[in-house]
Amino acid sequence: MNLDDFLRTDPLDVGCGEAMELLHRYADLHATDPASAKERYPGIEAHLRACGPCSTDFEGLLALIRG
Repeated sequence: MNLDDFLRTDPLDVGCGEAMELLHRYADLHATDPASAKERYPGIEAHLRACGPCSTDFEGLLALIRG
């Protein structure tokens, strides 16, 4: 990560570690009520906007949940 990337980081972004710990809960809630998920987990929402690999994992979880 260079300085420009760091300065553009959303201060709400929880990072990969915390996002992965809670991603299953976020995905479960997001599948039924996306607005509530974004409100309840703003740090995960911010992280998913910035992190491609975590966003890919999230999309995979959603696909499994929606079956």
